Amino acid sequence: MAKRKVANPLAFAVLGSLSERPMHPYEISTTLRSRGKDSSIKLNYGSLYSVVGALEKHGFIEAQETIRDGNRPERTVYRLTAAGEAEFKDWLTELLGSPAREFHPLEAGLAYLPGLHPDRVVELLEQRLVAVDAEIAQITAAHEQMASTNFPRIFWVESEFRLALLQAESAYVHQLAEEIRADAVSGLPFLRQAWKNSVELGIAPAEQLKDPIKYFGQEFDWMKY
Repeated sequence: MAKRKVANPLAFAVLGSLSERPMHPYEISTTLRSRGKDSSIKLNYGSLYSVVGALEKHGFIEAQETIRDGNRPERTVYRLTAAGEAEFKDWLTELLGSPAREFHPLEAGLAYLPGLHPDRVVELLEQRLVAVDAEIAQITAAHEQMASTNFPRIFWVESEFRLALLQAESAYVHQLAEEIRADAVSGLPFLRQAWKNSVELGIAPAEQLKDPIKYFGQEFDWMKY
């Protein structure tokens, strides 16, 4: 990924908004909110003016005019410069064409799944599924509503991507929870025994692994690697 002079995701959204037409920061903010772009891009609206200032400092945008609407404070309208247009297109090209390693919170939790009793893991996965499946239903309904009004799909394909990710997560978590419940995941019998020993003998699983024959009646080949 290229190292950018202004790397804040909000900067990308600002450049994208100004690629349509000149706007003042407040209009940029309301446009992003009304289009639901904060559902697809991590935006911190509190830093909007500092981001606009940074983009102007680096020559990506410039002030076009200052306007006043009635008794409201003056507002500066910004437009994209040639450098800003090039930056936006290069950034967009990178986002669409170059995969980036992203670290999902669920992936981090799964990495330490043995830290909880398997039955508790199943409870938590099912809890997660309630929220995930609810969001799937919400997004699906929104898609159906937009399709019914013939709102061009090209303007909400990012929501389709979000839905595809959620559906994949739901399918995997449903399957994993069912497999854990049925003891169909290799290593689960060992883990359940380790938790049983921990409760009954007060010995942590890590300590039990120092003498697997004593606590589990066997050596584990996977411990040799």
